[in-house]
Amino acid sequence: MKTSDKLFVPSLPTLWPGMLMAPPRPGALPPFSSPNARYFYFARNAVWLTMKMLRLDGGEVLMPAYHHGVEVEAVVDAGATPRFYRVGSRWDVDVADVAKRITPKTRALYLIHYAGFPGPVDAMRKLADEHGIPLIEDCALSLLSSDGATPLGTTGDVGIFCLYKTLPVPNGGALVVNGKRPYSLPEPPAPPVASTFSHTVSALLQNLELRGGAVGRGLRGLVRSVGHGTVKAASIERVATGTQHFDRRHVDLGMSPLTKRIALAQDLEAIVEARRRNYFLLLGRLRDVSPPLFNQLPAGVSPLFYPMVVQDKEALLARLREKGIDAIDFWKRFHPACDPSEFPEVAQLRRTLLEIPCHQDLSPEVMGQVAEVVREALKSERRPSKRAS
Repeated sequence: MKTSDKLFVPSLPTLWPGMLMAPPRPGALPPFSSPNARYFYFARNAVWLTMKMLRLDGGEVLMPAYHHGVEVEAVVDAGATPRFYRVGSRWDVDVADVAKRITPKTRALYLIHYAGFPGPVDAMRKLADEHGIPLIEDCALSLLSSDGATPLGTTGDVGIFCLYKTLPVPNGGALVVNGKRPYSLPEPPAPPVASTFSHTVSALLQNLELRGGAVGRGLRGLVRSVGHGTVKAASIERVATGTQHFDRRHVDLGMSPLTKRIALAQDLEAIVEARRRNYFLLLGRLRDVSPPLFNQLPAGVSPLFYPMVVQDKEALLARLREKGIDAIDFWKRFHPACDPSEFPEVAQLRRTLLEIPCHQDLSPEVMGQVAEVVREALKSERRPSKRAS
């Protein structure tokens, strides 16, 4: 492939038309295999409800300094106070720092599994048990991942998942309660049908462009222009996913029945296999030009994307997107409650970490093209600029 050719590599998987009518498969991984699960429009809704369910409002929740911010907003809105612990330059949670920061005011430990890579959940479980407080596993970025043979989200008292980052669904988050302690979890109402329809059409159009090249791109552009006008004229409320902030108005929204239908029809094992294949392909072709965050892929990990450390993230993002690769700028801001000066490794991560899509929609041929474009972009980044003589 010539690097001047236009790719279309979306950051998230797209919806294939056949998935709308595919029969359900048995769910072998949480949350689908979990007996005590509730589904929501957003994973952040599950975070908010967890604070209320565990009666953490009025207390402190110990959270990682490397966070998105929306989960922290949900904790604060629910009435709890976030406190933060150290995360290293390889997403490594400093368990000793966690232990040191636990006080009598600490009411829960909050562990995030980053992009499918497991955090030290056994050590955190031990700490939580020693202090008689619950452990919350945030698996919003780690759906379908396991720590060896143990699925993520099953060790903590609560596991929280986001569906639409990993599966081609219009919305969806889940809260799973582990153990024997009973909780009365409400079944939230379904979201507006028009909003779900709008997201579904968008995912189908992305699939059209992914498969149809220039023709698909043109058709997608035409349909989008007509669709935007229709949505505006009909005053359809589109509850956007992927937003940066928690909105109390949406806290009671449940997951759409269409989302559950599409999700249950997925071949989950095949998705994990495809993501691992694509990660290994990128690792083999890029590790010599840019250090990966992880030089291996542990057993059970279903990578959300391929993370790598770069020098000029903004310039590289622009260069890749110009070539049609929707690279991801992962979590570049601290929540205001967290002091950046206290966590320099996290500040460095936010400045330098870039993520390349490696999801199940992307064939080995496409991943080869992606690797070529990324290599060329990285080399261009390092070439000295020519000065006028």
